[in-house]
Amino acid sequence: MKIAVDAMGGDNAPKVIVEGVEQARDLYPDLKFDLYGDPAQVKPLIQNDDRLTVIATSDDITMGEEPVRAIRRKKDSSIVRAATAVKKGEADAFFSAGNTGAVLAAGIFIVGRVKGIDRPGLTSVLPIAQPRASRQNFVYLDTGANAESKEKNLVQYAYLGKFYSENVLGVANPRIGLLNNGAEEDKGDTLHKAVWQQLNAKDDLNFIGNIEAGDLLFGKADVVVSDGWTANAALKATEGTAKMMLKLIKHGILHGGLRAKLGYLLLKPVFHQIGQTMSTSTYGGAVLLGLKAPVVKTHGASDALAVKNTIGQIRTMLSTGVIEKTVDFFTNNPEVDNQSKNA
Repeated sequence: MKIAVDAMGGDNAPKVIVEGVEQARDLYPDLKFDLYGDPAQVKPLIQNDDRLTVIATSDDITMGEEPVRAIRRKKDSSIVRAATAVKKGEADAFFSAGNTGAVLAAGIFIVGRVKGIDRPGLTSVLPIAQPRASRQNFVYLDTGANAESKEKNLVQYAYLGKFYSENVLGVANPRIGLLNNGAEEDKGDTLHKAVWQQLNAKDDLNFIGNIEAGDLLFGKADVVVSDGWTANAALKATEGTAKMMLKLIKHGILHGGLRAKLGYLLLKPVFHQIGQTMSTSTYGGAVLLGLKAPVVKTHGASDALAVKNTIGQIRTMLSTGVIEKTVDFFTNNPEVDNQSKNA
């Protein structure tokens, strides 16, 4: 299995990209990597070139550039070249920590959508605040690829999330929830009410109803679907609340006197465990589901651990054949949004 890597994307590229790739290479002997970027910057960072090939590119897409215009104009950028390699079958998956919009655009316009998918959804794996022994996270989409969505898009996201949860996270018959402003059936705007009815009518989906934003991290569903605007707003609000709480705790420890500092020392292992559970480095990157191959984007500020874990995530996607199963399902069910128990 070969992964095309945008070696130049990210706040700390190419250093952390190369470090993470080498860690993954040493961990997974069945993976090969093509690193797209400036050889003068990339090659000196490589400690061992076993199963690593550097492919020279002459251009970069920076974080502030307009995505679609950039991928059209900068044909020799690391993002475009890596995505094109996947399209041509020269690599099996595309990974980047670069410009999110450009990665999404390259995935949609170069790698290509699965037939039957109208709008691919950006999919994240988030932690559960009260993890069980068998499950510590859940699938969340669309987290921002589409600001506006139709009913059929959210129904398609439910199936995409189901396949990902089953194959990559190993969840049997995952519970599907719809992000809404209340738990009752009649909550929400016209879109969410209609989607509720469609999801509830599916005999091949384990739909459990609405999930409120305040319950996102409490494990009530294995897959939570939403339109991109709502899901992204809820996610950023959750992240902001977590950061605020951490700052309040830190302030309390620093200004709480000797007793607070002693308490922190006693609880330091607990804080470390919580930090690992909530860290974005633990769960890999966001996947653009609905494409013909894995396209995975990790945070621009990712460290080498996040890169390594994201590559492990991609490897699982490739080895389980989740993309092939998705293609097969939507090819054989082109009108999935119209299917129901009574059809």
